[in-house]
Amino acid sequence: MGGPDEGPLVVALHGMGGSHLSWSAIGAALTRRSRVLALDLVGHGLTPMGGRRADMDGHRRLVSGFLRELGGRPAILMGNSMGGLVAALQAAEEPESVAGLILIDPALPTARLGLVHPRVIANLLLCAVPGVGERYLTERRRRTTAEQSVHRVLGICCVDASRVPADVVEAHVELTARLDRAQADRAYLCSARSLSTMMARPAETMARLEHLRPPTLLLHGERDVLVPLAVARRMIAAHREWRFDVAPGVGHVPMLEATEWTSGAIDEWLGREGAPAAAEASTANHWEPGRVDVGVRAGTGARDG
Repeated sequence: MGGPDEGPLVVALHGMGGSHLSWSAIGAALTRRSRVLALDLVGHGLTPMGGRRADMDGHRRLVSGFLRELGGRPAILMGNSMGGLVAALQAAEEPESVAGLILIDPALPTARLGLVHPRVIANLLLCAVPGVGERYLTERRRRTTAEQSVHRVLGICCVDASRVPADVVEAHVELTARLDRAQADRAYLCSARSLSTMMARPAETMARLEHLRPPTLLLHGERDVLVPLAVARRMIAAHREWRFDVAPGVGHVPMLEATEWTSGAIDEWLGREGAPAAAEASTANHWEPGRVDVGVRAGTGARDG
């Protein structure tokens, strides 16, 4: 997405069913200070399955390899929802690769999940059952256009989807229309089942994340129905050293629905509590431009949840 050569390297990881332009609404603001790369996870956006699994460990391995291709130096990982969990797993398992974390409504496990919207629970249960999930998504794909799919997802993720910039919505629709939606649904199902398993075993997953050490910014939408605000409050109670800000009247994707608030909070953190992470991600990185084709301008595809 661009940015100054001397700026800290920020690698952005989207949520389940999303893509790299989940970050397009705040990209211009972030690249004033940072070099931002937005990565499509396994089977999402322009990244094919390619024999890989689109589960949490498969996504993390992709991120690990991507960071190695950039020279193996520390980066700040920025993740929303599922991407937040993948970023945290990478920081826990390969701490030398992560200078800092920016977690936006992350799907991190806690001892108690709290109240979740019934529609979200129903979707996860349908997807969890082998055969049923496949039939459910096949029928939904048959009945909905790319535009309908995008607007449905934004309606769930946002309190007011009209706040999402029109050109960003258009980019979502364009990419969704040209993707292999059957393959995208297979990746979505694999991701959903893996995420549900980890959430169903919170103690096991929390143990993997017990020793997160990098400077961390936690941002959360006040009215998120996918990852309730109560979850973020429990996370911050266990990590009081993290910076925590709440976006009032906003849902699951503040970087799309509250662009100025989100970019402002990130920029402020990079200049204050996150300054050590920014310095490490700047001075240590020697990125070779052109070495990795990230498909910057293709569009997001917020496909099916």
